[in-house]
Amino acid sequence: MPTSFIDVARDGHIATVTINRPEKRNAITNEMMEDIERIARDFAKDEQTRAIIVRAEGRDFSVGADLSQPRFQGDPQSMLIRRRQLQLGSLMMRALREIHQPTICAVQGVATGGAACIATACDFRIAAADARMGYGEVKMGINLMWNAVPVCVALIGPARAKRMIMSGKLFDAATLLGWGFLDEVVSRENLDATARTWAEEYAALPPIAVQMIKRSINQVSGALDQALMHMDADQWLLATHSEDFREAVGAFFEKRKPSFKGN
Repeated sequence: MPTSFIDVARDGHIATVTINRPEKRNAITNEMMEDIERIARDFAKDEQTRAIIVRAEGRDFSVGADLSQPRFQGDPQSMLIRRRQLQLGSLMMRALREIHQPTICAVQGVATGGAACIATACDFRIAAADARMGYGEVKMGINLMWNAVPVCVALIGPARAKRMIMSGKLFDAATLLGWGFLDEVVSRENLDATARTWAEEYAALPPIAVQMIKRSINQVSGALDQALMHMDADQWLLATHSEDFREAVGAFFEKRKPSFKGN
């Protein structure tokens, strides 16, 4: 069932959700986030699917948010509407984390920013050996939002989360495997097959027990996430009014090194 660059396929008890915009390196738009959220919510009505694979077509999993969108280009809409639209990412993340079935994310190439967020919203992450992942928001003069900070901290601890989020660097698969950010690293050729093997393992288990256990663990590990991170969209709005943000966006499109002033 194709949507706006998001495909869903089912094979027995396993569903596969594919980001399919390879010509744009799977850059994520607001419409794609809305589709992912809707698809994730729809799995609550699907009793046949017992495991879900999240993957992407092309060289890269995704380069994150599409910087050609209005919110990066001087959005003319009111602050009220902009603030509401900025909730899309956190709503999508919440929908992904609240999927009842086990979710396995298969990552190749680059996965940065919002793409890394999507990966962490899944239960497990398998990466090709060529994968590089990180959060590049800081290099654009903005914070990491989508309520993604506590999820990263829960996976790898405060110090390593600071390294990933504060530096904006892309880290290689071997490093992230050692940190516990990734669960397995395989060759590019075996990525989809390995994700399928993981999905088949969980699909073969008693679904009621598996899904109750998953949700219990998520509740324990993320009990305070919403209470602590409800302001990250407002922080983003503040950051986008800085000169550093405008300099970062301009430098990106002009393909030059930015010069940040702290204003």
